[in-house]
Amino acid sequence: MSDWQLIAVRFGVYATLAILFGLSAFGLYGLRGGGRGALALRGWLIASSIAGLLLSASWLLLMASSMADVPLWPVDRAAIDDLLTGSAIGTAWKVRMIALVIAGLAATRTRWLSVVAASSAVALASLAWTGHGSVGERMPGWAHLGADILHLIASAAWVGALVGLILLVARPIVRVDRNHLDMTHRALHGFGPVGTFVVATIVVTGLINSWFMVGIGNLSSLATTLYGQLLLTKLALFAVMLALAALNRFRLTPAFEHSIAAADHRGALGALRKSLAFETACVTAILALVALLGTLAPPASAM
Repeated sequence: MSDWQLIAVRFGVYATLAILFGLSAFGLYGLRGGGRGALALRGWLIASSIAGLLLSASWLLLMASSMADVPLWPVDRAAIDDLLTGSAIGTAWKVRMIALVIAGLAATRTRWLSVVAASSAVALASLAWTGHGSVGERMPGWAHLGADILHLIASAAWVGALVGLILLVARPIVRVDRNHLDMTHRALHGFGPVGTFVVATIVVTGLINSWFMVGIGNLSSLATTLYGQLLLTKLALFAVMLALAALNRFRLTPAFEHSIAAADHRGALGALRKSLAFETACVTAILALVALLGTLAPPASAM
């Protein structure tokens, strides 16, 4: 089995769970009533939960094959049973699958959107139990795990908001009316205070995770290791996302509001599309880096 298969599946799991949680949360604070229907929110959430289940099942097969050092096919049932019954990874996987089933069922009812958000948050938290944040002991270990969970949830909130906003601004011009423009502006404006909290949480939890996984003593040599190079690339992409988010909030969104009032929204809407598309490309690259980093030993593990 190639490591790239596992990395690709990890990326898929991260992406689908982030969309599931982030988009359901976006529906709660960014959309009201008809806006959820206009965005086809139900279909996106159901599809994300199904994709999450399928990718998680694939992840289990790949993990069992890797840990038992056996071929992926034919499936080694004994290796899967050992993983499910004899490890924290198996427990976390079962919790994730139950949470995703609940999220998928709840997604069929718009009024149960809070249940989708809560259950998908549990599914996201299960990822932390299978990552580097689960290896610590006592209070430091719990602090690392807690920071990892909050980091995942805050990051997913940003990812889901981007997906929701892109769905709004990407509607063909011929189908854009005044109601849709107003709804799009409210969603953009409403993400401002939420985004500030999300960014603060990502920064604080990222610093905590770096303390445990990198360590102060390894900072000077960080750029000389593959893990450090990937981490620095991730931080650079995050900085670009921050700049784009600031541009959207303080320049493009006010310009969009003015363009709606002037009945000339094409240029402002196009600028928003480009900025959000670039931001989404950055977050996609970050998720790929996270999937790869999870397969590497952090510098602190060698101390």
